[in-house]
Amino acid sequence: MTSDVTYSSYLDLDRILSAQHPASDAHDEMLFIVVHQASELWLKLCLHELTEARECIRQDRLRPSFKMLARVARAQGQLIQSWDVLSTMTPHDYSTIRPHLGGSSGFQSAQYRMMEFLLGGRNPDMITMHEATPEVAEALREELAKKSIYAEAVALLARRGLAIPQEILERPVGERWTHSSEVEAAWAEVYRDPKTYWDLYELAEKLVDLEYHFQRWRFGHLKTVERIIGFKKGTGGTPGVPYLAGVLKAAFFPELLSVRTAL
Repeated sequence: MTSDVTYSSYLDLDRILSAQHPASDAHDEMLFIVVHQASELWLKLCLHELTEARECIRQDRLRPSFKMLARVARAQGQLIQSWDVLSTMTPHDYSTIRPHLGGSSGFQSAQYRMMEFLLGGRNPDMITMHEATPEVAEALREELAKKSIYAEAVALLARRGLAIPQEILERPVGERWTHSSEVEAAWAEVYRDPKTYWDLYELAEKLVDLEYHFQRWRFGHLKTVERIIGFKKGTGGTPGVPYLAGVLKAAFFPELLSVRTAL
């Protein structure tokens, strides 16, 4: 009987609101925990939407995918804004928490890695850090056995009659997507004649939105880390700011960026 359902029970608030377990007496640790937990919930929604959007693209049902991709972009906006909240933490505030974090790091977020993989930023070596949780590692390996959302979009270009070489379509799906002049030329054709290719044109712009917001999220991460810990190493053993600056250079959909210069 649904009459017994309450706001609290439906949302399972007892578990959610009791899932914060500060390891110190530091006032700001609650902020640190809540921001990261909320980010994981937004990532869960992003993965839910992107997985279905990819299937819609595979089936050439683009209209439903547009709503899903637009929703992800809005969710990414929430992720970006989370850095504004976290950046209220000062270096001194963080120094009271850091000794209690051990080797834990956002770098170990399986959902973040899954989103990278789904978009096409694929590096099988990144699965290594998740081997301690076999079901997570297996889920990441399963994702690498599927086409990324961008690979599905490029395959759709070919099915719509645009000139995509067979060797591009047969690229190993588990590898990071690299720039192709032929794929860029196909997107250029779409952009030069949007009336003919309107839904593909809209798909391209929705993907560019994802790239744009993901890079804004990465930049926000970099600047927040820089503001709080400077150039210290990250808790997970990464170089910190230099590592974050490096990943900013990696594009998920390289041809959708380079085509703008070609037009």
